[in-house]
Amino acid sequence: MANRRDFLAKAGAAGGALAAAALGVEAAEPAAAGTSGTCKVLLINGSPHEKGCTYTALSVVAEELERAGVKAEIIHAGSGPAFDCAACGYCHRSGTGKCVFKDDACNDIIEKARDAQGFVFGSPVYYGHPSGRLMGLMDRLSVAAGGLLTGKPAAAVASSRRAGSLATLDVIQKHFTINQMPIVSSFYWNEVHGNAPEEVLKDEEGLAIMRQLGANLARAVKAFAALPPAEKLPRATTNFIR
Repeated sequence: MANRRDFLAKAGAAGGALAAAALGVEAAEPAAAGTSGTCKVLLINGSPHEKGCTYTALSVVAEELERAGVKAEIIHAGSGPAFDCAACGYCHRSGTGKCVFKDDACNDIIEKARDAQGFVFGSPVYYGHPSGRLMGLMDRLSVAAGGLLTGKPAAAVASSRRAGSLATLDVIQKHFTINQMPIVSSFYWNEVHGNAPEEVLKDEEGLAIMRQLGANLARAVKAFAALPPAEKLPRATTNFIR
C-alpha cells in the first residue's frame, strides 16, 4: 500500500471517424510509433476533479504500465468550461488538425497522440453515463484526429459511488469501435467504487482489475506497435434515403 500511495503522489508529474465522414472530410493520417522504441500510453482523466477517484484508478493502471516498460502519462481533461463538437470543420479547414476550442486538453491530447501507441479514457459516472466533459472531448478528438487513434489499443475506466458503470463503459467504448481501436479488458468490468480517493484505495477487487488492465494493455500496445498498419479498404458513406 505504501508503494501505491507514493506512486499516487508522484503520478501527476507523469501525468480519445464517423463524425468526420459526416462533415465530408478525411480524418488525419495516423503517425508511426515513437522513434525511441518505447511504447507510450495516454490516460485521459475525464473528471473535473484532477486528483479524485477517476485519477486514483488511472494511476494504478499507469503504475502497472510503467512496471511493464510502457511509458504512461495522465492528462486531466480540465475543470473549466466543457465544449461539445460544434461541427464547424475548423480542424480540417485550417490545416492545423487542431480543434477550434482551446480552453481544455483536446489540442494537447491531439499533439501527444502522434507519439502514443495506446489510450485509456476514464470517467466518473454521472446519471448512468460518462461525464459530458469526456464525451465532448472524445467527439472532438474523433473528428479532428481520428486517424491518430485508429488501430491503437484502448481501454475505458469508470468510477462510481454505486451504479451506472456498465452503461458508462459502453458509451466510451463506442468511440473505440468507430475508430477501429482494439478494446482491452481486464478479468472483470473496468470499474472502481468509492466516493473519495481513499475509499477507492479500499476497493481491493477494483484495484486488482486496474492492475490486470494495465498489464493487458502493456502487452497489447507492444504487440500492435510491432505490426504493419492495417490495410485501408474502400469505404462508402450513405444515408437511409440514397
